[in-house]
Amino acid sequence: MKHRGRYGDYGGYYVPEVLIPVLEELEEAFDRFRDDPAFVAELAELSTHYAGRPTPLYHAKRFSEHVGFKVYLKREDLLHGGAHKVNNTLGQGLLAKHMGKSKLIAETGAGQHGLATAMIGALLGMETKIFMGVTDVERQSVNVHKMKLCGAEVIPVEGGTGTLKDAINDALRYWTSHVTDTFYLFGTAAGPHPYPTIVRHFQSCISREARQQFLDQTGRLPDMVVACVGGGSNAIGAFAHFIDDPDVELIGVEAGGQGVATGKHAASIVAGTPGVLHGARSYLLQDAEGQVMDTESISAGLDYPGVGPEHCHLSDIGRARYVAADDAEVLETFGLLARIEGILPALESTHALAYVAGLKGTLGPETIVMVNLSGRGDKDVGIVEQHRPLE
Repeated sequence: MKHRGRYGDYGGYYVPEVLIPVLEELEEAFDRFRDDPAFVAELAELSTHYAGRPTPLYHAKRFSEHVGFKVYLKREDLLHGGAHKVNNTLGQGLLAKHMGKSKLIAETGAGQHGLATAMIGALLGMETKIFMGVTDVERQSVNVHKMKLCGAEVIPVEGGTGTLKDAINDALRYWTSHVTDTFYLFGTAAGPHPYPTIVRHFQSCISREARQQFLDQTGRLPDMVVACVGGGSNAIGAFAHFIDDPDVELIGVEAGGQGVATGKHAASIVAGTPGVLHGARSYLLQDAEGQVMDTESISAGLDYPGVGPEHCHLSDIGRARYVAADDAEVLETFGLLARIEGILPALESTHALAYVAGLKGTLGPETIVMVNLSGRGDKDVGIVEQHRPLE
């Protein structure tokens, strides 16, 4: 490896020997193409005319009136496919094509990364397989159908709890025996180096745009940037271009499930300890013997026992703060935003909104808070109806 892929004490590449040359090939290709003018121009053209960038920065006035300070939503939910995931799949998909790979594999939890990969596989004419836990296949059936419509093969994973962790396990297992022609399009800013660096790069368009939009619309930067954190791709994208602005507070909101005190949650930084998962050292939920613990969240996209290494480092050095929102708070806020703004947020994004809603009455009226609305909630309407049926 040319780079160690470390963020402080976290990151690295703890993988089977067979994957080392594959990751080295990926690192070399990323270093070669990330600033290549032709590659950058092709990605920019597709980001604009296929995905729909730039996304709006929307002043949510009624939500702002509700909490007592100014809240702006970065509308990644308006991208093609309904989530920020397309930023990364376009970048990695083009990288795969330039590397001469003919097949894509991916893992998915909520289905948004799986759908975004299936879309890009169709766009680039590449055979695509999506690994997805059986629990998530059932609770995100609409996205499964969309992936199949785009021509992808969806492979249900029955091991473990049938969630994102188990999908990643099987995808990595498959990749070790198909490395010659297959590109693993990793969905979040976790996993072995160089994936955390690659995903951060392709998602950093979120904060690059938002930073300029705040200067144009308000004349200053926000006081706080808030984003949900599972693996952490949307959050690191939202944080990236604000990290060097010390007056901008960065808040990551993890899945509190039934409550952190109950042990039934997916809050890896809030309640985890350092260890190795899926090829990288990070905070993870593990027992005293180092066994990875089962997780629980109403949101499939956050139902993961680990987190990206840069988030671990940002937490350790105090540059970002990580908290948790539980399922009940999320359900309440989902309905709130729908009623007063006419926006259905993804349950993942609603964790960030729930934290901000909880700040009601604690911040001054001129305080500006940005929430990264990473996805739309159409896929989650059935889950919400199960827990909070409409009368």
